[in-house]
Formats: sequence, C-alpha cells, structure tokens
Amino acid sequence: MTERLADVSARIDGVRQLGAVVNAMKGIAAARARSARAQLGAVDSYAATISAAMARLVPADGGAPVSRAPTDTSRTGLLVFLAEQGFAGAFSERVLDSISAELGSSVLLVVGTRGLSIAASRDLDPYWSAPMPSHSPGIPKLADAITQAIYRALDGAHFEHLDVIHARWKAGRTEIARRSLFPIDLSDLHAPAGPRPLTQLPPEALLASFGADYVHAQVCKAALHAFAAENEARMEAMTSAASQIARELETFQATLRRVRQEAITAEIIELGTGATISREAD
Repeated sequence: MTERLADVSARIDGVRQLGAVVNAMKGIAAARARSARAQLGAVDSYAATISAAMARLVPADGGAPVSRAPTDTSRTGLLVFLAEQGFAGAFSERVLDSISAELGSSVLLVVGTRGLSIAASRDLDPYWSAPMPSHSPGIPKLADAITQAIYRALDGAHFEHLDVIHARWKAGRTEIARRSLFPIDLSDLHAPAGPRPLTQLPPEALLASFGADYVHAQVCKAALHAFAAENEARMEAMTSAASQIARELETFQATLRRVRQEAITAEIIELGTGATISREAD
C-alpha cells in the first residue's frame, strides 16, 4: 500500500510539472501573439499605401501590366507559411491540405521549420525554405530573404506565377488566405479618390520601382499574419492541454485520497486485530 501511495504521489508531481511547462508555453505564445496583433495594423496599412500609390499611377485605360499575365501552361510557385514550432495543433496540416491538389505540380517555397518536417513526411521537396523568426521584429529581415529567393527563382525560370498561402486568425479561429503575388495584377489595385499625382518620371518606370516595394510589403503582411496565427493556434492548443491536465490531476488526487483512506483503514484493522489477539492471549 505504501508503494502504491508513493507511485500515485509521483504521478501527481509529474502532472504538475507538465502543467507548469504547458502554462509557460501558453504565456510565451500569448506574448508573441499580442505583439504581432499590435503590429498588424501598421503592416496592413503599409501594404495598402503601396497598393494605393501604384493604383494612382495606372493610366485610365488600365495600361500595361507590370509583368506578363500567367497562362494555363505557366509554372506556378507557391510561397507557403507553415508552423515554426510544434504544439500548434494541425496548423501546418490545414495549410497544406488547402493546396493538396497543387503540391505535386508546383514549385514550393516553405517558411517554418516544423512545417518543413511535415512537408517532408508528405514526400514534398521544397525549392527553398527558411525558418520563421522567433519574434515579430525579425519579419522584415525574413521578407528580404524571401524576396531575394523569389527573384533568383524567377531569373532561373523555375516558375512564372507565384501565389502566397498563409493562415490568419479571424473571429477566434484559423482560416487560410491566398493571394497572387506575381505577376502584379494592376486591375486589382484600387486608387483613392482625387487627382493623379504629378510625377517627374514616366508612370511605367515608377510602377516598376513600386513593384519591388509591393512584393516586399505583401510578403511582410503574409508573414506577420502567419506568425500571429501560429501563436494564437498554440495558445488554443495549450489551453486545451491545460484543461486536460487539470482533469488528469483531479483524477489522480481522487485516487490519492482513496489510497490514503484504504491505508488508514488497513492500519485500523491491523490495530484492532492485534488488540483482539492480545486480549484473547491474556
């Protein structure tokens, strides 16, 4: 009985230690998600400002596109943002499942170490990959590395059309967002009201210059939304784990109380039996 009591106590200590780890991970994810949420407005505004500036340069007839529009036979690249770390539920799986029909015929650029291992388990071999930074201030540097990889792939004719796929947190759940990143579709840009700005350079030259800023802004936006969504998903997973740990702890504590009561009852019976035998001997 003593050995069983010690075993249950050890299990309780182990569950409590696991709960402390889960709470720590939840706290880290909450801090990162809160930081990212505070920056989302600025990044969205930055991307919208670049888009509006380009839209105001488009001629009234629509002008020529920045790049040649994709055709049915053009190779497609997919920039996919997956999870950097584990314990985020099925975060990466949901993103990959949303493009499962295209994975075999597309050139993949993958961001996220944990997601890269999940992609490998599906026999996917990305053209390029990179880790997601551990803190949101590292997003612009990641965007620089991504845009450089995109331009190298374009120079090498690895693909002609590129879409970005990422998760974002909306209304308390994860949803998958997809956007065409290259070629830039000028018809998708909406200019604010007002006269066109006066420029010293031809609109075509300015549009080409803005194109690099546009791609960088859209990559930053997608990366930050993915970063926030991953940490929100991790918070949700850790909350579920904490609830399960609390239930397990309650079960073990009930078992400990029962074992203790059984031990006390056994001792009382032994004492009563010993006293009876002693009186009979007298």
